[in-house]
Amino acid sequence: MSHRIGYAAGAFDLFHVGHLNILKHAKDRCDHLIAGVVSDELLEMRKGRAPVVPLAERIEIVQHIDYVDEVHAEVLADKLDTWRELRFTQFFKGDDWRGTEAGLRLEREFTAVGVEVVYFPYTVHTSSTTLRLALDALTPRNPIAIGDRIE
Repeated sequence: MSHRIGYAAGAFDLFHVGHLNILKHAKDRCDHLIAGVVSDELLEMRKGRAPVVPLAERIEIVQHIDYVDEVHAEVLADKLDTWRELRFTQFFKGDDWRGTEAGLRLEREFTAVGVEVVYFPYTVHTSSTTLRLALDALTPRNPIAIGDRIE
């Protein structure tokens, strides 16, 4: 039996149960799980906004998850370049990618190099986007600067 190396990449910003679920399910399907934590720069490029939690702190959180064997700071925009560096045999993604243009492209590219793409159910009721919207709604229009005293 071959050694299955899994790769689950994500921002892992505002860490929540959906993130935990994908890592748990991924670990169930492989022998060695690498969690790719997307860099601040790539997140800004892809999503047009900076993460709430900086990369070093997101790595610290993810590396303490029992399901994760290794953490990789994802700094390359092309997932195939990341594969060339890590040589994983399985790529894990939320099923919100299934059937999308980006998901279909990943499937084609990874199939060509022998990597299995595995989708897991997206946690609809909890997402970083939902958490971000809730935090934005709670943020005052004139935020208090750090160090200001409230009296």
